[in-house]
Amino acid sequence: MNNLKNKVQLIGHLGGDPEVKKFDSGKVRATFRLATNENYKNGNGEWIQETQWHTIIAWNGLAQRAEKKLKKGNEVAVSGKLTYRSYEDKNGTTRQVTEINADNLEVFGGVKDNKQEAVSGKQ
Repeated sequence: MNNLKNKVQLIGHLGGDPEVKKFDSGKVRATFRLATNENYKNGNGEWIQETQWHTIIAWNGLAQRAEKKLKKGNEVAVSGKLTYRSYEDKNGTTRQVTEINADNLEVFGGVKDNKQEAVSGKQ
């Protein structure tokens, strides 16, 4: 039950190719944006599509696999944990950031076929 305290699972589409940074320490980080859509009827009976954007962070081996396998537009399932951080921008304003630190990624529908492909790993 401890695993369920901070667990996020999303399925959406990549807004762009992952941005990968390699650090002097040997660590690798991939960052990408994932769009999830929700459809519902409003009070007037009209269908509304609402899009939410999520920032996903993958580290090390998972980041390297994401760099090789993920491309803009891919439908991807992500699981991980919700993280928060803050920073001060160049104007001195404190900014809050919410990210998902991924521990598992699955790509749906590869380029050549529609088979599900796992891009998974533990951090």
